[in-house]
Amino acid sequence: MAEKESLFKEFTKGIVIENPVLRLVLGTCPTLATTTSVRSALGMGLAASIVLVCSNVVISALRKVIPSKVRIPAYIVVIASFVTIVQMLVKAFTPELDEQLGVFLPLIVVNCIILGRAEAFAGKNPVLASAVDGLGMGIGFTAALFLMGTVREVLGAGSFLGLSIPVLSQNPMLIFILPPGGFFVFGMLMACVNKLAESRGKPRAQLRGCDACPMAATCKLHNEAAPEQPAEEEATA
Repeated sequence: MAEKESLFKEFTKGIVIENPVLRLVLGTCPTLATTTSVRSALGMGLAASIVLVCSNVVISALRKVIPSKVRIPAYIVVIASFVTIVQMLVKAFTPELDEQLGVFLPLIVVNCIILGRAEAFAGKNPVLASAVDGLGMGIGFTAALFLMGTVREVLGAGSFLGLSIPVLSQNPMLIFILPPGGFFVFGMLMACVNKLAESRGKPRAQLRGCDACPMAATCKLHNEAAPEQPAEEEATA
């Protein structure tokens, strides 16, 4: 019973409490770029979710085999393998979606949400818990993209999933499907989520730089190990 409650908690935290986009403020680049329509937003969310769950399972299963010193390159190889599979399937069965997502589909390899869950959770927990964690985070990511895509497509194109909406389709506010509109919608959703969190006694979501990244310790060690350049070389560079 306790194990089921623990798994349920791991599943739900990625949807609401630790939503990767609206609470942890991760993956903002694909979020802003692929939410010009509901279809592309759902496509990006589902593709990332599949990669997230599969990579979490494999990394968790191999966590005792992968040497600590090369775990990050090993994680990237695992993630890249699943991204390649998903990309080939998308190209084969939904070429229109592949064209809409463009370069952001292969860039799932370096998505900070997937790398972060691999480092912070999958590399330290059993397979089942890692799969549940990946599924919850994937659903949370997809839900955030769907919400943003809905607002931007309805207001910016006057349609939903390509279906025209009366009145709105005749006078669309094109700013919402342009980059400034993406930032505006993202900011408004963040404000709403922060207000809701404060009403329930939760901390506000905020940008905390590298300190909020699960791989901050790895980067810090790398920077400390790297020799400092002389002032003359820095000036020349």
